Amino acid sequence: MSDDTAAAAAPLTYDIRKVLAALPHRYPLLLVDRVAALNIGEDIHAVKAVSFNEAFFQGHFPGRPIMPGVLQIEALAQAAAILAIETLELAGSNKLVYFMSIEDAKFRSPVEPGVLLDLKVGFIQKRARVCKFWGKAEIDGKVTCEVNFTAMIADPPKD
Repeated sequence: MSDDTAAAAAPLTYDIRKVLAALPHRYPLLLVDRVAALNIGEDIHAVKAVSFNEAFFQGHFPGRPIMPGVLQIEALAQAAAILAIETLELAGSNKLVYFMSIEDAKFRSPVEPGVLLDLKVGFIQKRARVCKFWGKAEIDGKVTCEVNFTAMIADPPKD
C-alpha cells in the first residue's frame, strides 16, 4: 500500500475548533468535544467530556448527578450530524440535520460526572436527504445507551 493510499484510509480527527465549524450547536447544547475517528461514509467515534459543571446536573439529580438519557441520544445525534455532513459533502452549505425518528432506545448504565463518554455512530442507510444511523454511547467499553435513529438533511428555517 502506498503512503497516499494509507493516508486516504486513515480516520479523520477533529479538535473542538473543527467540531464548532461542523455543527451549529453552542453552549449549553454542544455535546461533542472532539472526534477521535471519522471514517467518511462509514462511522464516527466522538467524545463528550462529562463535567459536573454541566447545567443539567443542577436538577438531575441533586445528590446523585446523572446525565439524562435524552442528552446521551442528542450527543449521538450530533456525532451523526458530523458524519452525515462530511460524508455528503455538505460543509459550508448551512444545511441542518434534524431528527425524524428515534427507535429502540435502551439505557444500560448511568452516566455520572467525571467520565469520557465515547459516542459511536454508523450508517444503517444513507441517502441525499434522509439517513438512518445506529448509535452507542460507552464509558470504558461499557455501554450506557444504544439507539437507532433517522435524520433528515434540510435547509434552516427562513427568518
